[in-house]
Amino acid sequence: MSVLHVVERGDGERVVFVHGSGTWATHDAFGFGAQLPLAGEFRIVLPDRRGYGGSPDVERSDYAQDAEDIAALLDGGAHLVGHSSGGVVAMLAAARGPVRSLTLIEPACFQVAADAPLVAAALERNRAAVASVPPDLTDADLVRLNFESVGFEAPEPTPELARATRTALNEFPTWEAQVPADALAESDFPKLVVTGTWENAPQAYREHGGEPIMECARVTAERIGADLLRVPGASHWPHSQRPDVVNAALREFWKAGAFRG
Repeated sequence: MSVLHVVERGDGERVVFVHGSGTWATHDAFGFGAQLPLAGEFRIVLPDRRGYGGSPDVERSDYAQDAEDIAALLDGGAHLVGHSSGGVVAMLAAARGPVRSLTLIEPACFQVAADAPLVAAALERNRAAVASVPPDLTDADLVRLNFESVGFEAPEPTPELARATRTALNEFPTWEAQVPADALAESDFPKLVVTGTWENAPQAYREHGGEPIMECARVTAERIGADLLRVPGASHWPHSQRPDVVNAALREFWKAGAFRG
């Protein structure tokens, strides 16, 4: 039995969603709350990773452990969707199988594209940024720093958001994970990579966050044999910023076995 807190809605083919860091599965803005309407046609499975949402605390969040947790939820075969660091978890879980399809939304699998100059520079910035965070920040200051450092107004530092932010800060960074891209490329299930186009993001965030992750998405799609969907008007959360586009694409992808956009 899974130790994770899991929300399930709807009937039909199972779809397991893996949220990114600093949030939880059903969060409307950063999780997959905007995908709940798909429960009218599919069985939507929304687990909280360890240390997030309703799942138990963990000393240090670990993408390898998360991949084991998610693989246990596949239940003989399911569509799998991962966002950001959750995309790395989904890739590792998909390599274990069995999956019906794999969708990666803005995946933070930087090691797959570490030979791309934009991605290599972002890796160095990420390492320096994590090392520079003061160890004694209050919850409010931690949430504020997390958002304001990339040009966004900080939301209210609720206990849930503060916990998620601390879990993210202390996790083994997924952008250092070695992902079996070759094995995924050789697999026969359909794959889709989704990325925003970032034109509306704050300039510094687009330059330091958006451009590297768009390049990572492009290279990853090429190297694992995935279709690539670019979503206008979205940055790092196309599934919540443009659910009209993303939900339609997911519905088509799961039903057709390939994206035809």
